[in-house]
This record gives sequence, structure tokens and C-alpha cells, in this order.
Amino acid sequence: MSQVVTDTMVRVENVHRSYGAGAAAVHALRGVSFDVPRGELVALKGRSGSGKTTLLNLVGGLDAPDEGRVTVDGLDLSTLDESGLLGLRRDRIGFVFQSFGLIPILTAAENVGVPLRLRRADPREREERVDLLLSLVGLADHAAQRPGELSGGQQQRVAIARALANNPSLLIADEPTGQLDAETGIAVMELLRAVVRSERVTALVATHDATLLGLADRVLELSDGEIVEH
Repeated sequence: MSQVVTDTMVRVENVHRSYGAGAAAVHALRGVSFDVPRGELVALKGRSGSGKTTLLNLVGGLDAPDEGRVTVDGLDLSTLDESGLLGLRRDRIGFVFQSFGLIPILTAAENVGVPLRLRRADPREREERVDLLLSLVGLADHAAQRPGELSGGQQQRVAIARALANNPSLLIADEPTGQLDAETGIAVMELLRAVVRSERVTALVATHDATLLGLADRVLELSDGEIVEH
């Protein structure tokens, strides 16, 4: 597994992805190419069905393209086996989803600490990292509360903290404000932007909310599986 260190965090080159076969095939991505420089917050916009989630799954190593190449943090994903992809997702990529994905029986602090437990981090190191991240997302006073005791915006903040637990190089967020009201959604996007700066993370965020796009460093638009040039 070779790694080439560059100023580009994500490189997508002529990527195609289809589902099904023959006349019934759905062409989710059709020759998509773009780069994401390190340290940028890039928003990916497009209508439902435009290919945003498919693209994020390819960048996150959750799926593989039919054609083309995806490189993340200097690693060509096509060269990685399942173990290598698992390591990539565990150590280099943080995921934030629309549905929060928190474990209901665990407290906010325990949810944030799950990735560190999986890595068997030292308990003291884990506790310090969890405290730091909950402070970063403004929830230091809610560490002992469970998801059901938190608002939607607070739950998404916990999810963002959890995604940052292992110091990832790349943060992937798929419609992270989709279940939130407009005001809370803007607050979460502002938090993501602040996190990119303070944690020196690169972020690729899919959203269809036009009011949130102005907070990104750059906007890429997908339409019918292709990048739309402006």
C-alpha cells in the first residue's frame, strides 16, 4: 500500500458507477472528475437522485467505481483490500449522516468515545479527547445525556464530535442538516466550517439546501451523474 503525499486530499478521476444491467441500468455517475485540496470545505449540491450519495460512498471507500479512480489522502482506493479499506475508514475518514446514527443507550460522551474504544486507545487519552471534542461542538455540559434527551441539533453535534474522534484527515457528511430546521442547520454548517479550521480537516458535504452553500469554500454541482460546469 503506497501513499503519495500531495496538497490534494481527494482526487476523483473519470469515475463511472451504474446499478443494474441492460435497459434497466441506472447510471448514477457518468465520468465525474474533481479535486478537493487539503483544508477546504467543499459542498456537493444537486437534486435527489443526482448521484451525491453514490459519490460520497465511493470517496469513503464504502463502494467501488465501475471505471475510473478515487484517491484519498494519497492512497489509490483501488489498491486497497477489505482490510485496507477498513483501516482507511477507521483512521482517516470521519462520517456524518443525516440520521445521526447515535447509540441510544450510550451517553453523549460514550457515543463520542466509541471510535476510540475500537482503536483500544488509552482510557485517559480517550477521556481527554472526548472532553475536548464535546467542548469543541458546544456540548460539554451535556456529556452525561443520552440521545433521546438531546435536540436534533445537539444530536448532530454529538455525531460530528464522534466523527472527529480519531483525528481523521477527511470528513464526509451526507445531508447533515436534512432533519434539522433551517436555523439549526445553518448552526451545524457553521460548526463544520469551524471544525475544518480548528482541526485542520478537509470536508466534503452533500446538501441541497441553497442557504447553506454560501458557507462552503467551494461548491460542486451534480446533475444526472455529471459535474455541471459554471
